[in-house]
Amino acid sequence: MSTSDHASGSGLVPGQRRGRTDPVTEIRSTGPHGSDGRPMPLLWRNDYSVLQPPPLGEWTPTLSVSVVIPAHGHPDKLAMVLASLSAQSYPAHLTEVVVVDDGSPEPLTLPPVRPENTRLITSASGGWGSGHAVNTGVADSSGEVVLRLDADMLVYREHVESQMRWHHLVDYAVVMGHKMFVDFDPETMNPGYVAEQVRAGRAADLFDRESAEPHWVERTIDRQDRLRTAHHKAYKVFVGATGSLHRTLFDGAGGMDTELILGGDSEFGYRASQQGAVFVPDLDTSSWHLGRTQMQTRHEAGTRYRMPFVANRVPYFHLRTRRPGRLWEVPALEAVMDVDGVALEDVEATASALLSGITPDIRLWLVGSWDALEEGRRPLLEEEHLDLRLVRELFRGDPRVRFTGSGPEHDPRTPFLLRVPAGARLAPGALDELLRAAERTGAGLLRSLPPGDARGGGVLRMERTAAYARARHLSPDAGEEERDRLVEQVCGIHWAGGEGIFAVPSAAAEETGAAGGEAALLRRRLSRAENEARSLRRRAERAERKLRWFTPDLVRRVLRRIVR
Repeated sequence: MSTSDHASGSGLVPGQRRGRTDPVTEIRSTGPHGSDGRPMPLLWRNDYSVLQPPPLGEWTPTLSVSVVIPAHGHPDKLAMVLASLSAQSYPAHLTEVVVVDDGSPEPLTLPPVRPENTRLITSASGGWGSGHAVNTGVADSSGEVVLRLDADMLVYREHVESQMRWHHLVDYAVVMGHKMFVDFDPETMNPGYVAEQVRAGRAADLFDRESAEPHWVERTIDRQDRLRTAHHKAYKVFVGATGSLHRTLFDGAGGMDTELILGGDSEFGYRASQQGAVFVPDLDTSSWHLGRTQMQTRHEAGTRYRMPFVANRVPYFHLRTRRPGRLWEVPALEAVMDVDGVALEDVEATASALLSGITPDIRLWLVGSWDALEEGRRPLLEEEHLDLRLVRELFRGDPRVRFTGSGPEHDPRTPFLLRVPAGARLAPGALDELLRAAERTGAGLLRSLPPGDARGGGVLRMERTAAYARARHLSPDAGEEERDRLVEQVCGIHWAGGEGIFAVPSAAAEETGAAGGEAALLRRRLSRAENEARSLRRRAERAERKLRWFTPDLVRRVLRRIVR
């Protein structure tokens, strides 16, 4: 989309959309700078195509990296991993390797063939699992970039270097390494041989690539132009094993959630995306995954276990579309409304529409001078903050409602923050309509005006948390207007029409209001039915493939019986 598709902030009207402008030249970052001293580039959504990493072996690195390896048993595989790391092209003086023993049955020891700066530590007390071990390793390391590597990943010579090129260009990237799955027999090779082959650039010859199994994420990466068109859902292919990010991004996202023994990588990827991260698949080198993963050998059981944990924490998780009436730990969105000086009736009209609509999975913040309410003797019907007191009493029993004296910041785990004026008359399907518009457009900011509001006093603002996080990172000192302009540059702004969002302001409201709510409800049911149908089709296809695999002569035997 060219710059002629854009409108200025003052001239944009409902029905028009702000789209993409040049991500580098129109607005320059005033915040973090890259290793070469230049401001960080403004990337459009997940389109990192403006970044031009140098050719392998033809540049001078400056950033230090900590390779963190969570390990539980299997010392034979760990020995091969460390052997491959000992032959990396990335400078040894910029590299440290931290192996974290996560309660192995027999305590691990470091093999002779390993990188110069390698140490073995035990996972911190009070937890277990790979996520806990990663947190332990990161806390004990000092590199500017953290590269998480599983203890069964034999990497090519340029594996670390290839990922590190991107981190020298931008500090809010999550880089994912390429991998292939192979059967592994420890009797067929030794660490010295592995190190020799990797150092000579012959890691690709260690196994038969034709018989190797690619990872499922490759199909998604290819389908979405190497994730450049994946927008806000690029994080879904971050499933660990090999990946890296700046330490500041790791810390900003909160590290690994140690309560997720399985599925923690996906959940962490979501929180990193909420920090404004861009996800980059690095395909210029590769690695060998020694053996199959649990999700390959026990897919259904692994998926069944992960579902409740991930669904409770990731609003985009597909299980939620099948449970539209549920409340979850992390809501689909937060709404905030200023109620100071507003009549009870106006607050009630808007808040009840939000809480009683067809999208109950929300958190509502009511901003007011709650500390001003006194509990002593007072003129009940004439007190100064009467409406404020009545609002608090009316909504204090709803666990989704929070009372605060100042507007909340974006919750880094919740995808959207909706700013709604008290008194706005919303349709039953307002939130559903806004969420659909956000999904359809991918915009970082959605605005909508009620019919007849020419001055814009009742404008709704739905802000995408990830877009505003990236804008704050690029320009920490930007004011509200400048931040909106940055969001426009990195994610776009969209004006949504009032239909389906605001209640019809006329005598026809009684006739059409119920029908509009019913229509929205039917759309939700249709979407859920379509999702369930797709899921059933996929299950049927998997079952058919398994049947063919385990009973290759079934069709022939059935036909023989029919002929007889």
